[in-house]
Amino acid sequence: MKTPLLVMTTAALLSACAIGPAYQRPDVSTAAAYKEAPTADAGWFPAAPADALDRGPWWQLFNDAELNTLVAKVEVSNQNVAAAVAAYAQAQALVREQRASLFPTVGANGSATRSGGGGSVGGTGNSVQAGVSASWAPDLWGALRRSVESAQAGAQASEADLAAARLSAQGLLASDYFGLRDADNELVLVRSSVAAYERALQITTNRYNAGIAPRTDVLQAQTTLSNARADLASLTAQRAQLEHAIAVLVGQSPAEFAIAPAAWSMAVPLVPLGVPSELLQRRPDIASAERAVAQANAQIGIQRSAYFPSLTLSGSAGYAGSRVADLFSASNSLWSLGLSVAQTIFDAGATRARVEQAEAGRDAAVAKYRQTVLAAFQAVEDQLSAARSLAEQAELRRTASEAADLTEQQLLNRYKVGQVSYTDVVTAQASALSARRTLSQLAANRQTSAIALIQALGGGWHQQP
Repeated sequence: MKTPLLVMTTAALLSACAIGPAYQRPDVSTAAAYKEAPTADAGWFPAAPADALDRGPWWQLFNDAELNTLVAKVEVSNQNVAAAVAAYAQAQALVREQRASLFPTVGANGSATRSGGGGSVGGTGNSVQAGVSASWAPDLWGALRRSVESAQAGAQASEADLAAARLSAQGLLASDYFGLRDADNELVLVRSSVAAYERALQITTNRYNAGIAPRTDVLQAQTTLSNARADLASLTAQRAQLEHAIAVLVGQSPAEFAIAPAAWSMAVPLVPLGVPSELLQRRPDIASAERAVAQANAQIGIQRSAYFPSLTLSGSAGYAGSRVADLFSASNSLWSLGLSVAQTIFDAGATRARVEQAEAGRDAAVAKYRQTVLAAFQAVEDQLSAARSLAEQAELRRTASEAADLTEQQLLNRYKVGQVSYTDVVTAQASALSARRTLSQLAANRQTSAIALIQALGGGWHQQP
């Protein structure tokens, strides 16, 4: 009995070693600051110290109760998020499965047989057996532990993918929501213009009937009014499509979902940037890519273990007899212990090829990780550049809209007294409406840009009380 015990002790000691390269996070170069980061005197992006902020529900920065309610539904109802949750649960189960392989397997067995025959074969007899068996393949070279490491890294990557799915769905919903509110605002503007154009048409018709204005003035007024009504129909359809998209994002049928028109807060929240190196810990897609490297690194050790022999220990104990009543007597006991060793002698380089495949897979994962990091830095720089441009446009567009409104009113008044042609009025009306709608779209674009920046930074921030 000492030999099996010695073998098991030796196996346990040997299992402390694990072949294969120890994992190290791939090196990536990071800048000290973002190139497009605003300066303190930029004016369009006031400073928000990161030490006064913490990660949290970023959508609350927009102070919109309806948006808060909708985003909360994404977590429990969005099917893409639900699929990511299921994938994460599956990855966690795989970790538990791989951990179980480190321990012996124990089974129980029992049988009862009655047999017999005629002639010289013999009489009828009974045979009853009951016992337990166990087997264990010690992790001599760490292959099983590398499998556990690989599964753990896969589960962590799946967790990061879940976070990315949540962030993507939340960002898409918020962008669609502000697009819908922009459509609401533009509908108000166009309806107001339609009412103004109807009054203008009545004025030109009256002047035409009085013989003061030519028929072309009436035709131009009708054209302007018809185009505005067409814009109204187009905006109505656009709003409906955005509403349908939001319904799907919150897991509801578009036929059973509606968002009532409401006032729109055009506020653009402040987003603390931090330093580029923080992006490596914040973005879920970077975390997922880094865990994929760890997973691929563990595969190298798993494949290298094939160079070494495998050891399996087995044992069984039980009883056998002709009657159940005598089954558990000492004289009917049975036991066995076994040790088997297997080693591949020749496989024509198959093991080496599998090791090289694993090493190439690790190198590919490292390249993908570094590319993901570079793409993340690009996304932040792009959104910072876009935010600056939109902020610079905001004041200019507001000034242009106010000037266009004033020009429209003055030319209409001058037309009423016959000082200008109606063509001048039509041009001014079109310019004024376009400027008002552009200003509304710009506000929505600034909010959407803030959402994209938050996503590029890997998540949101909420201000501490």
